[in-house]
Amino acid sequence: MQPRFDTDVQELKYKVLKEVARLTLNDALTPENTLAISETIIPEGSKPTMRCCIYKERAILNQRVRLALGGDPANPNVVEVLPIACDECPVDGITVTQACRGCIAHRCMNACPKDAIRIVNRHAVIDKDKCIECGRCAQACSYGAILKLERPCIKACRPKAISIDPDTQKAVIDGEKCVSCGACVYQCPFGAISDKSFLTRAIRTVKNSFGNTYYHTYAVVAPSIAAQYADVTTPQVMEAIMKLGFYRVVEAAWGADAVAYHEAEELVREGFLTSSCCPAFVNLVKKNYPTLAEKVSQNLSPMAMMASQIRRQDPTAEIVFIGPCIAKKYETLYTRTKSVVDCTITFEEMQAWFDAMEIDLYSLKGIELTRSSAYGRGFARCGGLAEAVAEAIREMEGADGFELKPISCSGLQECNAALLRASKGLLKENFIEGMACDGGCLGGPACLSHSAKNRLQFSKYEQTENEKTISAALTDFDTSDLQQQ
Repeated sequence: MQPRFDTDVQELKYKVLKEVARLTLNDALTPENTLAISETIIPEGSKPTMRCCIYKERAILNQRVRLALGGDPANPNVVEVLPIACDECPVDGITVTQACRGCIAHRCMNACPKDAIRIVNRHAVIDKDKCIECGRCAQACSYGAILKLERPCIKACRPKAISIDPDTQKAVIDGEKCVSCGACVYQCPFGAISDKSFLTRAIRTVKNSFGNTYYHTYAVVAPSIAAQYADVTTPQVMEAIMKLGFYRVVEAAWGADAVAYHEAEELVREGFLTSSCCPAFVNLVKKNYPTLAEKVSQNLSPMAMMASQIRRQDPTAEIVFIGPCIAKKYETLYTRTKSVVDCTITFEEMQAWFDAMEIDLYSLKGIELTRSSAYGRGFARCGGLAEAVAEAIREMEGADGFELKPISCSGLQECNAALLRASKGLLKENFIEGMACDGGCLGGPACLSHSAKNRLQFSKYEQTENEKTISAALTDFDTSDLQQQ
C-alpha cells in the first residue's frame, strides 16, 4: 500500500528506509549495495526535484543511509544533523518590514530593554549588535511591522538545544540540552535533522530467531498505532506486524493499565508526582528542573512494563517496541528499559518494513487484540494518563480521602510552564502529566500522519476496549515488583 505522509521529507526518509530494509531482508546489505541506494532512488537521467542537482540530492541520501544504518557511533544522541542537507536558512532574527509607518508612538523603542531601536528617516532601525532578539518590539508594534524570524529547527526546540555554528551556519545540537523529543526532526523543512534508525537491528532480531524456533520475538505496539491508517483497521495492522515474523504482537496499552495502577498508588503515598511514561518529559525534568527529579514517578513506562511482563513469562524473549516516538529510542538505549526492551523502531520504519516485504494491509482479516482497558489505550492522547490515574484511584482500596488535582501538559511549552511553577512551590495541582508532543503520542514526530481523520480513527479504537475497568484488565497481569528502584 502507498503510505500517506504529511510531507515529502517523510516520503524521502521512507524510501531510504525501505531500501535498507529490503537489502537487510535479502542478506544483501553490503557496502557496495549500500552505496548504490542513492542511485536506486535517484537514477541517472533524473531531474533534481529538491536541490541544485541530482548529485547533491544523492549526497544527502547517502547521509540518510548512514542514519538508517544506526548513525554515527561516536555521537550518543539519537537525533543528528545531516550537515550537507542543512540549508543554512538565511533568517535575520528581528526584522523591520516596509509596513513600518514611522509612527510617533514609538512603542517598539519603549519596549526594547537594550535600546537597540532608533528611528531613521521615519523608519525603525534595529542595531544588531545590541539586539537580544527578545521579540518585545514585535509584540508592541501596532502595525505588526516587526517580525521575529527564526529557523524552524530552533523555533521547534523548546529546550533550546539547537544553535547555529557561526563558521558554517549549520545547525548544531547540544546533547547536554537535547531531550530527544524529535520536534526538530518533524519541523525541519529540508529534512536536515533526523533520528538514528535501528530498523536493521529489528529485522535481524526477527530473522535470527529462525521462525521463532531459537527464541521468541515480540512486538510491543503503542496505542497510537490506531491513528496511523484512516482506511485500515487496527486488527489488520496488528496482523501485518505478525507477518513481519513476530511470534506475538501485544499492545503497550495493557502495560499502561499497570502503570496507571502503580502510579495511583505512588501518588497517594507521596502526595505529589509527575508522570514518567514520556522519556522526553523525564529528560526535561532531569536536565532543567533537577530539584523535581525525585518527584518523577518511579514506575516503568508502559512499553517497559509490558516488556517486563513478557520476560516474566518468556525469559529468552527478544522484544521490539513500535511507536511514534523518537525519545523511546533514547529510553531503550540509555535507561533501565534497556534491560527489558531490545530495540525500538518508529511507525515510519514499520511502514518501510511492510513495503519491503510487500505486505498488503487491505487484504488482511485482522487479529484479536490483547486485553486492555480504554484507560490504557487513552495514554496515547494528552489527558488520557491523568484520566487513567483518576480511575485507578477510584478503584483502589484505602484512597477515599485522596483528592487528585491533575494538570495535563500538551507539548514541552506547557510542560515547562507547569514545571517552573512546581519548582517554585506555586503549582496548585498535585499530579503533572507531561507529554512532550502536542496532543500527546498522537502528535509524535514519527507518526505517518497527523490528520484529524486519523485522530477520529483512534477515538473509535480507544472505545473498543476489552475490559471496562483497569482492575479487570490487570486480572492476569503480574504487577508485583515492576517498579523502578
